[in-house]
Amino acid sequence: MHASNILGLFGDSLTTTMRLLIFLCAGTLAFAAMIGVTTREAVRRRAAGVGLNRNSSINRRSLRYSGLKAARKLIDYTTKHYSSADTKDMKMLRNRLVQAGIYNAHAAAYFFIARTALAVGLAVVFFFVLPMFHMAGKSSFWLFVMAGGLCGYLMPSLYLDRRIKARRQEHRTGLPDLMDLLVVCADAGLAIEAALDRVGRELADAFPSLAANIHMANLEIRAGRTMTDALEHLGDRLGLEEARAFAVLIHQSEELGSSIGDALRVYSEDMRHKRLSRAEEKAYALPAKLAVPMITCIFPVLFVVILCPVIVRMVTGNW
Repeated sequence: MHASNILGLFGDSLTTTMRLLIFLCAGTLAFAAMIGVTTREAVRRRAAGVGLNRNSSINRRSLRYSGLKAARKLIDYTTKHYSSADTKDMKMLRNRLVQAGIYNAHAAAYFFIARTALAVGLAVVFFFVLPMFHMAGKSSFWLFVMAGGLCGYLMPSLYLDRRIKARRQEHRTGLPDLMDLLVVCADAGLAIEAALDRVGRELADAFPSLAANIHMANLEIRAGRTMTDALEHLGDRLGLEEARAFAVLIHQSEELGSSIGDALRVYSEDMRHKRLSRAEEKAYALPAKLAVPMITCIFPVLFVVILCPVIVRMVTGNW
């Protein structure tokens, strides 16, 4: 179509023709830009899928990237100057983290950062919240602020203690079953390494934490550690004297050349007896524990029900 025909079609209006050309140019540029963005996004997704994604210049300038970089530097600094020390307190902290089921290499750094952040955060919260209750000018204001900071400082330790206690209870409950299954495997002719591997897979549903620790012990044995060292490390991770005694039992059986199956059978019976003793101990302690709620909750209600008619008759004079 010639230019004269176009002008004639639109009534020889040059302005309309220019608008049409500008619209076509803008549409073409927008379509090209859309294709370029779509192609770039597809390439970025593919690179992310194969692990080749790198932060672009826009991401490096973003606030999220800056925050992640600062947090990474803080964790590295804390790990280098605090958690990597070999002092007695740091070894005890690492042991507590392992017993709590936290195996991250930067776990100690996270612990220190969380303790500092909670202490400062709760102190600041108390500092701004207490004036709302008209306690800004009182002498106990700073006492409450310091108490909030102390609570935040102790919260990570309390969380670790609670988690360790829960996992120890699970390990103590599952250890007799572990011994029984090891006796069955030993009677079937399996070696202690194969028996641990088999029992660990069997206990994965009922006691996942115990099964995970047994799996780590199997990995240590495959990596070249001796059975005694692997079981000692297992006892340290479980945090139970029964597990450490089991490691000593296996070590002595190997040194003396005695039957491991007979030793496991005797130790399994002992574990069953200990479990029954703990259950009986809890049963005997139940009446003493029920005395306090009965005195505080049940007896006052009984006194009210028994004495209320007598009090009503005394007040009204109807004997």
